[in-house]
Amino acid sequence: MKLSQLQAHIKAFDHAPEQSEHYFLKLIEEVGELSESIRNGKVGQPDLDNLKGSVAEELYDVLYYVCALANIHGVDLEKTHDIKEILNKAKYQR
Repeated sequence: MKLSQLQAHIKAFDHAPEQSEHYFLKLIEEVGELSESIRNGKVGQPDLDNLKGSVAEELYDVLYYVCALANIHGVDLEKTHDIKEILNKAKYQR
């Protein structure tokens, strides 16, 4: 799935611009949970039975709220990626 497809998928069933602050607070919460998972060493790609509390699950949750916030604020993350790549190549001589 492309990032634009993920954004569209999330927007189709979870788009509440009036809840921008809520989405941001959820993002912060998920970053904290990701930190815990990393600290606890729950790395790798788990199966369905072992997903709960894993780094993989928490990374997805962070990505989910990043996409939800991007949708609310009218940001196309794929386009932003392309622009940032150009800027970063020049900045870091990559």
